[in-house]
Amino acid sequence: MRILVIEDDIDTANFIAKGLKEHGHTADQASDGKDGLFMALENDYDIIILDRMLPALDGLSILKTLRSSGRQTPVIILSALGEVDDRVQGLRAGSDDYLVKPFAFAELLARIEVLLRRCDMKPDDSQLKVADLQLDRLTHRVKRGGQTIDLQPREYRILEYLMQHAGQIITRTMLLESVWDYHFDPQTNIIRSPPVPRKGQRHADGTESRNHCRRERRQRPSAHLFAVGTHGGRGDHRPHQTETARHLSRCHPRQA
Repeated sequence: MRILVIEDDIDTANFIAKGLKEHGHTADQASDGKDGLFMALENDYDIIILDRMLPALDGLSILKTLRSSGRQTPVIILSALGEVDDRVQGLRAGSDDYLVKPFAFAELLARIEVLLRRCDMKPDDSQLKVADLQLDRLTHRVKRGGQTIDLQPREYRILEYLMQHAGQIITRTMLLESVWDYHFDPQTNIIRSPPVPRKGQRHADGTESRNHCRRERRQRPSAHLFAVGTHGGRGDHRPHQTETARHLSRCHPRQA
């Protein structure tokens, strides 16, 4: 599912987006009301998670604009305003659900699943089928020839994207942006990926990063850069080896 998170608190927005991605969803983020409204009107989302107190434009104004423009995208309001009058006001403005902060992510995820089953997700929209391959977007179950296939979240997202665009040419850039959330800058011909943690830094799960690069070569750039160019006039994008790539290959030589 493609979900829009409109939340001005960066930590909260990142927490929600990370959790959604771990469960196989695609999450876009907007940190103020105007950007959020623009993204909601310009793109097709399966659901919108909306904060009420936003800079530039408040959540209820966004909701009323969406509904008046004919957009019926399911909306969950996520707000610290939790009094009965606040919840009633949000629901009457056009939201489909209202969750009060602080919240448990498991509850938010359950509400998303229920809302998608209950609202305008039609059976044809929730089921993807290519030949004997079937994918259920609500339950995240994949079958081929009647046999269940177990996939990791990212594997599921890749397959869902490919099935949604069956018969079309899918470029590397399209996959990077849609599945890995890497962003391609056409002005610089560069794809930027998140930085690799240095030795000693801890990941979100508490494990420690282990960088086995030799001492004199252990420094890494703050973001790895992978240049993308065109080969043979065919328009397909393949990576050139950059200085960063050569540096990393020296730090991590292939095992014989």
